[in-house]
Parts: sequence; C-alpha cells; structure tokens
Amino acid sequence: MSAHIEYLLRLADNGLILSHRLAEWAGHGPVLEEDIALSNIGLDLLGQARLLYQHAGTLAAPESGAPRTEDDFAYFRDASEFRNFTMLELPNSGVASGGPGAGDYGFTIVRNALYSSWGCLAWLQLQSSADAQLAAIAGKAVKETRYHWRHASDWLVRLGDGTAESHGRMQRALDSLLPYCNEWFVGDQIDQQMHAMGVGFEPANLREPWLAMLKPVIAESTLSWSKDSHFQSKGKAGQHGEHLSYLLAHMQALPRLHPGAVW
Repeated sequence: MSAHIEYLLRLADNGLILSHRLAEWAGHGPVLEEDIALSNIGLDLLGQARLLYQHAGTLAAPESGAPRTEDDFAYFRDASEFRNFTMLELPNSGVASGGPGAGDYGFTIVRNALYSSWGCLAWLQLQSSADAQLAAIAGKAVKETRYHWRHASDWLVRLGDGTAESHGRMQRALDSLLPYCNEWFVGDQIDQQMHAMGVGFEPANLREPWLAMLKPVIAESTLSWSKDSHFQSKGKAGQHGEHLSYLLAHMQALPRLHPGAVW
C-alpha cells in the first residue's frame, strides 16, 4: 500500500473509530440535548471518514485492479490494519476500565477537547495540501471540527470548574488521556514522505500551537496540566490494545456475517 493511501487511512480511521465511540452514547447522554450533540459530532466524524475512504479507494484502484469502497475499508480490515490514534479507541468508561462499563461523560468530553483542538490545527494545515481532494475535504472538516472544539471546551470549563465530583472526574480523565497525545506529534517515515510531497504536515509543528490553544481552557477549567510523560502509543503504526478488537467485532459483525447484503 502506498504511503499516500496509508496517510489518508490514518485520518479516516481516526474519524471512524471516534464516531463509533460517540455513537455508543446514543440514548445514554446525561441530557437529551447532549445526547443529540454527541450524535451530531459523531456523524460529522463519520462523514469525514467516508470522504477520506472514498478518496483512498480511488487511489488504490490502480494497485488492486478494482476500486475499494468505504465499506471495504471500514468493515473488512482487521485491527492490525487500522491506523487510528490509540486514544480514540479507548472505551467511554475510561482508560483503566475493562471496557463494558457505563460511560464516563467527563472522559468523553476531555477526549473530544484534546482531539478536536488537534484536529482544528491539522485540518487547517491540510487545506493547503498538494492533494486537491484532501484539501477540499479538509476545508469542510475544519469548519465542523471548530464546532466540536467549541462544544468540548465549553463543557470542559463547565465541568472542570463545577462541583468537587465533576472536577475530580475531569482531572482524572485529563491525567489518564494526556500521555496518549504524545503519539500525535511524533512523525514517522510516512509523515516525512507526505510532508516532503506537500500532501501532509510535520506532526511536531502542531505541538506548540496545540498547547497554546488548549492550556488557557484547561486553566479556566481550574484543572491542572499533568507532568510530561514518555509514554508512546503507536496506533497509527497499527499497534493497538485489546479495545479496538472488541470495537471492530461489534461494528463489523453484520457486514461480515452477510457480505454484499443490501437493504
């Protein structure tokens, strides 16, 4: 698989996997309005993933001899073939949970805040991509992601500077999730190649703008920024924990059981 296609799949897999986690909140949100808000954010992410999968499928056609569809990428790859950031596959019940427990809304909000702030910067860079189709997708995605950031940052402040219970939950979520962000700012050979071609960006260049965007909101939330960690997850290299396999088993069960079925 070419580096260009793999780069697109990294972006697409991020959207797909986080959208699935947000979809798990449907019917379980703390209030009806938030139930709908998280569903809409998930749909935005799913829409971004679909566009990226479609683009990757078009580029893959000369290699495979036939176009690959968005369903092929979403439903018929195993966990080791997915390239999403590790943080996004973690269960809504938290890093230390076994997975099936009730969702922690604070954990979801902190994750959305961390990822959407990164996403705002990443899509802004990709609007200037030499890949015209990717640039067009980025132009749409950056508008949606700015809304995701506004929603998450508003709740970050509201819950962080809320009751002792909500503050504690938000602080625990932030402490557990921040180490997973390290992966976002470490480039590899694919990142370097795409940057050299003008298709992508240098991941390390986003770290300082990301901190500048996020830290004032963390301070307003009365939360404390954790000490830097040397932890390095490697989801974008295909190295995942057990949570992704369970997520995919749930998401892929129907199309794998009835391949080619249509409604």
